[in-house]
Amino acid sequence: MTFLEELQKQRWDDHRFYHHNRINQFLHLLSACCFVASYILIFYSPAAAALVGWLLSMTLRQTGHFFFEPKTYDKVNEATHDYKESIKVGYNLQRKVVLLSIWAAAPVVLYFSPNLFGLLDVSGVTFEQYLNHVALSWLFIGFGAIIFRTLHLFKLMGVQSGCVWFCKIVTDPFHDIKIYYKSPYYLLKGEMYDEMTDWYEETPKETVKAA
Repeated sequence: MTFLEELQKQRWDDHRFYHHNRINQFLHLLSACCFVASYILIFYSPAAAALVGWLLSMTLRQTGHFFFEPKTYDKVNEATHDYKESIKVGYNLQRKVVLLSIWAAAPVVLYFSPNLFGLLDVSGVTFEQYLNHVALSWLFIGFGAIIFRTLHLFKLMGVQSGCVWFCKIVTDPFHDIKIYYKSPYYLLKGEMYDEMTDWYEETPKETVKAA
């Protein structure tokens, strides 16, 4: 596959396997809007960008995955939850638990050790400085998680697949807005689950077959 074909495949797999629930799609729409705001903020206030990205965007996004997305047998794709977890290119739910645990631990560590066990040249800090340190640590955790998984995919699947995933994860907010902007409309209609037909019909045949 070319780079663009593989990007389409990874996006299609992510959508059809992990975004059946309309509430999850709506939360992803809200999360995507917050991420776009975070992308803008990072040029003006990296700390604020991190707070918006983690506290709003990631909380909304992962709430959809953990609490609303079904974990039962997927009749649409004829796949078990365990199978989908095993082929997930990015962070599956198990990996997300590890990542979110690191994210949650950062404020606790910085509270009890503001100088990060001697790595930082700081003594006492105000609450505002503490909050800024937490936000910046979250920013590094986010960047680190993306870089780590990209390099890991270089080894597991090849350089192109890793670069494709990197491109996908960075552009996901814009793509989520594009494909989930109608989610509030479907929820108002009382439709709770996506049958995965609209995008399938719009996807190039060879890409769908490869998926």
